[in-house]
Amino acid sequence: MMETATATETPQQLDALCINTIRTLSIDAVERATCGHPGLPMGAAAAAYVLWTRYLRHNPAHPAWPGRDRFVLSAGHGSMLLYSLLHLTGYDLPLEEIRNFRQWGSRTPGHPEHGLTPGVEATTGPLGQGFGMGVGMAIAAEHLAARFNRPGFDLVPARIFALVSDGDLMEGVAAEAASLAGHLRLGRLVYLYDDNHVSLDGPTDLSYSDDAIARFQGYGWHTQSVADGNDLGAVARAIEAAIADPRPSLIAMRTHIGFGSPNRQDSSEAHGKALGKEETILTKRAYGWPEAPDFLVPPEALARFRQALDRGRAYEAEWDAQLRRYTEAHPDAAREFRAALEGALPAGWERALPSFGPGDAMATRAAFGRAMNAVAPRLPTLLGGSADLSGSNDTTIKGSPAFSAERRDGRNLYYGVREHAMGAAMNGIALFGGARPFGGTFLTFSDYMRGSVRLAALQELPVLYIWTHDSIGLGEDGPTHQPVEHLSALRAMPGLHVLRPADPNETAAAFAAALRRADGPSALILSRQKVPVLTTAEQAAAGVPRGAYVLLEAPGGRPDAILIGTGSELQLALEAGRRLQAEGRAARVVSMPCMELFKAQPEEYREAVLPGACRRRIAVEAGAGQSWWQFVGLDGDVVSLERFGASAPAEQLFARFGFSPEAVLERARALFR
Repeated sequence: MMETATATETPQQLDALCINTIRTLSIDAVERATCGHPGLPMGAAAAAYVLWTRYLRHNPAHPAWPGRDRFVLSAGHGSMLLYSLLHLTGYDLPLEEIRNFRQWGSRTPGHPEHGLTPGVEATTGPLGQGFGMGVGMAIAAEHLAARFNRPGFDLVPARIFALVSDGDLMEGVAAEAASLAGHLRLGRLVYLYDDNHVSLDGPTDLSYSDDAIARFQGYGWHTQSVADGNDLGAVARAIEAAIADPRPSLIAMRTHIGFGSPNRQDSSEAHGKALGKEETILTKRAYGWPEAPDFLVPPEALARFRQALDRGRAYEAEWDAQLRRYTEAHPDAAREFRAALEGALPAGWERALPSFGPGDAMATRAAFGRAMNAVAPRLPTLLGGSADLSGSNDTTIKGSPAFSAERRDGRNLYYGVREHAMGAAMNGIALFGGARPFGGTFLTFSDYMRGSVRLAALQELPVLYIWTHDSIGLGEDGPTHQPVEHLSALRAMPGLHVLRPADPNETAAAFAAALRRADGPSALILSRQKVPVLTTAEQAAAGVPRGAYVLLEAPGGRPDAILIGTGSELQLALEAGRRLQAEGRAARVVSMPCMELFKAQPEEYREAVLPGACRRRIAVEAGAGQSWWQFVGLDGDVVSLERFGASAPAEQLFARFGFSPEAVLERARALFR
């Protein structure tokens, strides 16, 4: 029998009371919701209690304090563990929100959501993603510290703590991120591994027999094992050793899912189901806890947890005093530091963007590289690279070293062939603040990143994807590398801006539009092959931010046919439109680099570009046409690619698949029949 809810004569009894408060709050919330994951909070409560009350530097009264440590619950299904800790330590999460776990309008959703619940540092639940985001946070912290720390001033003291599960370690994204973190020696990372040997299907040995310690040692991590995750002293000693080591650290804690439940402990039944009324009573009896009332928070336990408020105020006051001294000693750097944390763009940065003339035909990926390197000196927060394709994606910031274990000030990130980790790390960089992340790969490999892209959109993070080799224009590498369905699939994702510029000037304008966006991710979809300059810099700068604009007006301004193009196919629509005009048709050509931006415009503008009275519309894009029918209507047509590509020179592929001015013209003529 465990200590009773009121027996707190010794420090050990008070610790037990606090830990059981976490457990029972979690049990009661899941029970009231009739669904959830009680097992992880019950098993990991002791270790989380040690971390949150002894080592985590945070201020519940100011969750966004820049000097804080970060805690990521990568095992997001155990959300009630985090919600209990947030409520108990004094965040703006009252007990009523715990009672409303998983209910409409509550701030306690089934999995933690950044921006919704105070103190939640990352949206987690898709396993492995929190692990990868933590790695990105550590990259951002190291880079920010290298930029701004000075002798005697540690403006960026943050460590990144996480609770990870067996399921997290099974995911490929975690393997990629762990390998990268070890290579970069990201010693700010301290990950507590809730090694409970159970997953949803049953015992982990059904599918998982890794020696996790050996694996992480191979990655270059500092590793430790704690035989009993309820041994507070052992957990504390392991955390202290991890903090002292310059490598990223994994602490494997042998825990018991559903700890204390007479019939559910060490069972998959405790993973994702409420215990049920009878088992809840039995479990509370095992804890020495009153059966009623539900959601009991003993005053002694609350007082212990709420000491976090005094500690947090002291931490922040100390950091604020340091920042004041820093501002006096290094005023210019202090201004840059504040601007970096705010994500502010310096005045006039757009003036550095290049403009392109008729003789500047080039691939839009090359135009992006020109634009990025033109503004990079004015935007020191730009930090990024690619997944082993920096030369192909044109993502290298010239004149800057690589970010490495030796050079934290480098702005070029070399992710290796780790698209999963790159996507998750970019989210972590954005979440930490102080740097603007970008990352590149081929568009076809955006599928590998999709889980991270979705979380970027859900969290409204200003990350920038550079996805090149955007169509059959890739050529000889063939259908495995030629994206077909990707544009439509990406456009279906809420919150993601997909920008496919048609020429170098649109590329510069699309890059600028993405940088200005602070409320979500943007993707630049760029060509491998050269494209002609079709616009002026002024046209692109005015039109691209609105998503679509008239590039070639119909005679008299009243179109009887509208041709819509994007990317490298805009030139086909433009040539076909000119030929229609030569035949006496009032054809208009519209460039639509970003559907999402266009749909966000006022109705008057959308009507001016695509007047409802003109029903003869045709869109041209070398990919699946699914996303275009909303603009052409049932009377319109889409010149698209509804099959996988082939291996051949790009010019032959475009001709054979019907992407030529003649083919587009013939399809447009058919609209008049």
